[in-house]
This record gives sequence, structure tokens and C-alpha cells, in this order.
Amino acid sequence: MSDMGSRNLRRRPDKAALGIAAVLAAVAIVIAWSTSLSSAVAGYSPVGPKTFPYIIAGGLFILSVFTAIEAMRGHFPQREPQNFPPMLWVLGGLVAQMLTMKTIGFSIATGFLFAATARAFGKGQMWITFPVGVVFALLVWLMFAKGLQLTLPAGPLERLF
Repeated sequence: MSDMGSRNLRRRPDKAALGIAAVLAAVAIVIAWSTSLSSAVAGYSPVGPKTFPYIIAGGLFILSVFTAIEAMRGHFPQREPQNFPPMLWVLGGLVAQMLTMKTIGFSIATGFLFAATARAFGKGQMWITFPVGVVFALLVWLMFAKGLQLTLPAGPLERLF
């Protein structure tokens, strides 16, 4: 009897995996729909600018079907419980970076993201990781802005260079 009970628990549909399957299917549909609306130049070859988006959409849709099948069978491994504070640190750092990048510049805003991510992983104190992140981000900014001539948001620190 106990073997039957454990087998029934294992065969319950995995709701998280079904959600992932639904998101994969939705992304596939959006890609296919968007590709069908784009105007492509007709050429002599059957392979054109619409070919690969359709292949990607088809692949995502197939993945969504297989994910849904495995979710219904309950074949996904048991997941560990979620630890939300680290995720919130990373999300908060990302939001802070996006909101402040145009005003304080790429390097300082990315320094906040670096420090928040380091805090989420339990590595170092913020007063150490923030300046380290700013230095790394400034090096990235210099490579992109000066080396590759690409534009990244410049703040007071970047204007010194």
C-alpha cells in the first residue's frame, strides 16, 4: 500500500513545469506571429530572413510540448525550496541599475548591481564590493566607449575620461 501511495505522489502534474511549458509555448507563438507580420524581401532562395525565426519558434513549441508531457507524468526531480532574499537582492540591484544609469552613469549604477549581487551570494561587504564593481564597470565602459566607439550612458565618473 505504501508503494502505491508514493507512486501516486510522484505522478502528480508538476505545476511549475506546466507553467514553464505554457511560457515556452507563448514565446513560440509570439515569435511566429511577429515573424509572419514582418515584411521580408522575396528572393530566389527558399531560405530567407523569416526562416530562422520560424525554426526557433518551432523548436520552442516542441520543447513546450515535451515539457508539458513530462510535467503531466511527474518526471521532474524534486526541487529545493526557494530562498527569496538573495533573489530580491539581485532583482533590487538590477532595478537600481536601470533606474539610475542615465543619471549617475554606467559605472556607478553597475557598481550597485555588482554589490547587490555579491551580497546575494554572501560574498564580501557592500563597502568593499561596491567600489570593486565600479572599477570593473568603468573598465567595461572604457572598452566599449573608447575602444569600440559604442555609446553607454556616461555619468560624472565617465566624463573624467
